[in-house]
Amino acid sequence: MKNSSDLTFQTPGAVYTLSQAVAILMAAASLAGIFFQSNLYQTETLRRAFFANDLANLLIGVPILLGSLEMAKRGKLIGFLLWPGALFYVTYNYVAYAAAGLSALQIVFYLALAFLSVYAIFRLLASLDAAAISKKLIGTVPERLTGGVLTGLGALFLVQALAQVIVILSGQPVPAGATVPTVVADLATIPAWIIGGILLWRKQPLGYLCGMGLLFQASMLFVGLLIYLFLQPILYAVSFPTSDFVVVFVMGLVCFIPFGLFVRGTAKS
Repeated sequence: MKNSSDLTFQTPGAVYTLSQAVAILMAAASLAGIFFQSNLYQTETLRRAFFANDLANLLIGVPILLGSLEMAKRGKLIGFLLWPGALFYVTYNYVAYAAAGLSALQIVFYLALAFLSVYAIFRLLASLDAAAISKKLIGTVPERLTGGVLTGLGALFLVQALAQVIVILSGQPVPAGATVPTVVADLATIPAWIIGGILLWRKQPLGYLCGMGLLFQASMLFVGLLIYLFLQPILYAVSFPTSDFVVVFVMGLVCFIPFGLFVRGTAKS
């Protein structure tokens, strides 16, 4: 058992090793998608959708997971709070990959990676003392702002995903930007934003334990999308989507600002 700054962590070895395995598998999947894109992504549409995303995963997903692991290993509270968010970022991405209609072997691999990430999250959260963490953070982090942002954004994206499901099932033209992988990933993960936001708003211990990680995951998804939009014109003969980039950046600020305030409050604690 390891105790650092009143933070009880019961199973560092197992969860740390499991998270390292997730990072390695994510890096391997991304590198395979980059160097063997014609074999893994059979159509031009799939290549355009996932090649840039594989690059973004290497630039964002792997570093944020390894970085949070390193900070947690040093006993830093912020590392323990970012860690589940980094794993949840992996979960979102590979749920989307599994829903993309690729080969059966790829689907099994991506679902296994998403499952490992979720399992590591539950093992991690079960190992931490939520009551001790909430005592350290209460009054130092913006509970209402962060909880409101998570709940509001979660509700917005969940309603949007459900509306897109109705459109897709009805056979009507799919709205621009709506894809089955994104819709499936939103439906699978966005409810966690709403639940975590409500718990944080009500100042429940589990809300403090999950709040920063959920906001971190949301922020990194926006960052990943910005990188994706930036890479598309470089990789393919398409124009830079200026309006989309600006809209995504402005929406990202809704997460970036409260996330920064949460980090600052955690540092003060």
